[in-house]
Amino acid sequence: MSSAPEILTLGAPRLFQGLTRLQRLDLSAHRTHHRTPPRLSLRELAALAEEVDLRGRGGAAFPFARKLTAVAQAAERRGVRPVVLVNATEGEPASAKDKALLARTPHLVLDGAVLAARALGAREIVVGVTDGGVPERSLRSAVQESGTAGSMRVVHLPERFITGEGGALVRGVNGETPIPPGRKVRAAESGVDGLPTLLSNAETFAQLAVLAELGPEGYRTAGTQAEPGTVLLTVTVPGRGRVVVETPAGVPLAEVLRRCGVTAGQGVMVGGYHGAWLTPAKAAAAVVSRESMSEAGAALGAGIIVPLEGGTCPLGEVARVAAYLGAESAGQCGPCRLGLPAIARSFSALAAGNGGTEAMVAVEQASAVVRGRGACHHPDGATRFLLSALDTFSDDVAAHLAQGGCGRPVRGLLPVPGEVPGEEVSEAKSGLRLTVDWSRCAGHGLCGHIVPELVQLDVFGYPMLSDAPVPARHLRDAVHAADMCPALALGLSRAPAPSGRGRTTV
Repeated sequence: MSSAPEILTLGAPRLFQGLTRLQRLDLSAHRTHHRTPPRLSLRELAALAEEVDLRGRGGAAFPFARKLTAVAQAAERRGVRPVVLVNATEGEPASAKDKALLARTPHLVLDGAVLAARALGAREIVVGVTDGGVPERSLRSAVQESGTAGSMRVVHLPERFITGEGGALVRGVNGETPIPPGRKVRAAESGVDGLPTLLSNAETFAQLAVLAELGPEGYRTAGTQAEPGTVLLTVTVPGRGRVVVETPAGVPLAEVLRRCGVTAGQGVMVGGYHGAWLTPAKAAAAVVSRESMSEAGAALGAGIIVPLEGGTCPLGEVARVAAYLGAESAGQCGPCRLGLPAIARSFSALAAGNGGTEAMVAVEQASAVVRGRGACHHPDGATRFLLSALDTFSDDVAAHLAQGGCGRPVRGLLPVPGEVPGEEVSEAKSGLRLTVDWSRCAGHGLCGHIVPELVQLDVFGYPMLSDAPVPARHLRDAVHAADMCPALALGLSRAPAPSGRGRTTV
């Protein structure tokens, strides 16, 4: 169960207005800072969003006015009432902005959803959540406080990386397994209960409420001419976890990091685990805007910012995330189910210093193979993140290839579910090594399937092993692989065994 994320504001707050002294705004406190939303027609609301070019804040930055109009047209064409769906699932481990909104200013999100629902004549409002802690409890309290319980429901879904994908969210709300549908289905045409659905994330609806309150001119008093308004960022800060920052668009990224008490360090991840890395030089020149991030070779996306400070191995950090992304596959297509885990294993071998150039080439080649062939965009986003790391940390790649490593531990600075942030995760070693009795090995290849993290197979099916000790977390699988070897050729030894030595059992 999570608590309310820490927040920070640069300049005058809008989404976080009123939180200087309060941890959460109930309905009464909310109304002292934000007026009751006006009743706007569909045309008025679409024109308002279009005038300031309001974009979705969930990652894709799709124009909100176009999405609103598409839902209205689909509903009119079919003669049905649409649905408004708020995506507050936020499955990205390094993101917390929507959780912060639900925990602290839930009524602002509801105001935006109600604005859209009234303009569309929607049947109901649905809010999808995955966090059962403070954010969800705060949201459910807000629904009761606002008296909208009859037309609004909150749906709790499993917290997974892919749950927040639009198609997966719709499936989950409809009572199906929350995984991407495997084919392109536009929520605007067929979403919740098969009805046209206005799907956008929690921050988008909060921004819509602020826009309706301030009007276009008032909204433009913050931000840039091309990208007016404020932006929510989630910055991972060592020792503090995720800090949600509200900042006007156009503020230098370096200033955001400075206010959070961190620097660009070895590089900055932008856009989450489907995003990209910026070198310290590019991070120093970038500002908080879609245009600036695009010019730097990244995308602002859902506003996720993770600076990687010194003293940790960049490749080891990324390898942890690669393994996580591989495990987060929906399991419904080859590029995701088989490709991503294979890429993660090659990346781990590179990070461990025992894969050589072959491991790096395998990452690059396999990434090219899976790109554009998945049932959803998970393979594309994951490989973009990994290839960007190889480019940004090229000096570290060279050190791992030439020296077998960079000499730094892996401190676990990139958030991965199930791990303690900032806790050193350099592998605990078992002190044992896998060995092969080559007089027995017949190349069955079973070991490579049982414990692929440790055993790579050559083109003939024979195992290729490292002299490195087996990580403690893989020891059970290594013992199982040795026990299952049909030729009794695989074993474990406390020291590298010369070729042809007998099998040592444990």
